[in-house]
Amino acid sequence: MGGSAAVAGPILFARYAFGPNRLGYCGPDDSAEMFAEATVGGDLRALRRSAEQFEGAYPYLQLIATANGLTDPLDARVVEAYWLGNQMLENVSPTLMGNSLDTRFRRRLPGEGWRWLADKPNDGALPMHAFHVLDVFPRVGLMRSGATDNALKVMDACRIRWGRVIERDGDELVVSAVPLVMRDAKLALAPARVERIRGWQDGNGFIDGVAAGDVVSIHWDWACDKLDARRLAALQGWTQRELAIANLTM
Repeated sequence: MGGSAAVAGPILFARYAFGPNRLGYCGPDDSAEMFAEATVGGDLRALRRSAEQFEGAYPYLQLIATANGLTDPLDARVVEAYWLGNQMLENVSPTLMGNSLDTRFRRRLPGEGWRWLADKPNDGALPMHAFHVLDVFPRVGLMRSGATDNALKVMDACRIRWGRVIERDGDELVVSAVPLVMRDAKLALAPARVERIRGWQDGNGFIDGVAAGDVVSIHWDWACDKLDARRLAALQGWTQRELAIANLTM
């Protein structure tokens, strides 16, 4: 359970999707089953059915898979591309990206709102979670909660963050994590700060063998995965890239 390279795609997807799902923001209304299957169950068919109900994420997975000649949107490489970023994203052309956004969002964004989003593929936007959080969510608000207050705080929690482990305290981890801030009317990453996140529930979780100094990925308040140097660098680099694209229209 320590790294995504050894985890089947449907399980990896569930581990990243569980954080908002348990809060009722996206996906099916059965987070307990998702958690069980992503930890000790491993029923890939059940997890596939669950993933298809994530109306925000699943179309991006389909787009990445199609652009790379793959038939399985839940191929582990596709899942990694969506949540963390990898070279598969580079095969998604602005045309493919634009057509996908048009199909999904044009009717939901009238006038200037749509023109603003329609230009994003030509700016370099690609179908990863950071793009959805930083560029789509503020305008479309796909989360079922319809949350509009404290938008920056919500965007920070919703994006995939990274945190270096300081210590474990029961089912929680104390980590040093990099927050999203607004600086000079632009989105930016601030110096790391200490926070507590959930790592386990009654001893079960998505990471094992975690020790002080390890880096974990975080979605909302939940530790999703233990990141090696390659995947940490990918998440940091792709996040900065999408921040720059979002700031073009801030």
